[in-house]
Amino acid sequence: MGPANKSQISSNSFSLMGIPGLEHLHVWIGIPFCSMYVVAVVGNVTILAVVRAERSLHEPMFLFLCMLSVTDLVLSTSTLPRMLCLFWLGAHDIAFDACLAQMFFIHSFTAMESGFFLAMAIDRYVAICDPLHHATILTHTRIANMGAAVVLRGLTFFSPHPILLRQLPYCRSRIIAHTYCEFMAVVKLACVDTGATKCYSLSVASVIGSCDGFFIAVSYVLILRAVFRLPSREASLKALGTCGSHVCVILVFYSTAVFTFLTHRFGHNVAPQIHIFIANMYLLVPPFLNPIVYGIRTKKIRDHVFSSLRINIA
Repeated sequence: MGPANKSQISSNSFSLMGIPGLEHLHVWIGIPFCSMYVVAVVGNVTILAVVRAERSLHEPMFLFLCMLSVTDLVLSTSTLPRMLCLFWLGAHDIAFDACLAQMFFIHSFTAMESGFFLAMAIDRYVAICDPLHHATILTHTRIANMGAAVVLRGLTFFSPHPILLRQLPYCRSRIIAHTYCEFMAVVKLACVDTGATKCYSLSVASVIGSCDGFFIAVSYVLILRAVFRLPSREASLKALGTCGSHVCVILVFYSTAVFTFLTHRFGHNVAPQIHIFIANMYLLVPPFLNPIVYGIRTKKIRDHVFSSLRINIA
């Protein structure tokens, strides 16, 4: 059913439009999106399997990486399969409860992703700046507490989203001009003043994002200062290469997040195609890049995967 067919849209459902103006390209856009999703799933599942199987990898860095991988799997799986149904099968309708559930998973797990980036930055800071006390500072108990705090923060601050939207009356068009159920895209459909609801959402997102981003930046500045003081040039270059790849992934995540936030707040003249495409990249690229940067570029994980492949082939 096409999104323009308003009379056939159930009162208990919404209709996802996709990318406005690019409907004729949906089939082709779905191909790279699907490829990225497959890489994200295979890569993150591989990381989880390798760390679980190899006891020598039960270190802070790899335990945080597993938490990030689980977050990436949930984040990508809550959006991509439904998006591909829209692109390839023309499945525009989405039930109201399913829309709220998707929205909750997207926003809460995005906050968790940001939190795990911060936890990994702290781990790298301790490992490089105070290596002798790394194991005693980041014990398994502290790692578990940090992970639980990140998860609890995401659930606590974004649980009100579906509750707030469920209370709103929707007397306008129930067509969502987006590829998934994004909070701001849905709240625009309400026929009452939603200023307080929008303010809560934007405030929570800005506080979490800015605090995490600030402490991540401070961590990497201190890391770089310590790296440049290393006596060995080879060790400095190796540390710079590792930190550089990590920073690139974090920049992709936060730059697309900031663009999306600023577009909602100020970018009323930004073309909807650009806004929605960047919003999709914000959800797709980090789960795609994280296994490559944190997994394949990590020697211990790479060696274990290659040795497993050799055993299976033999």
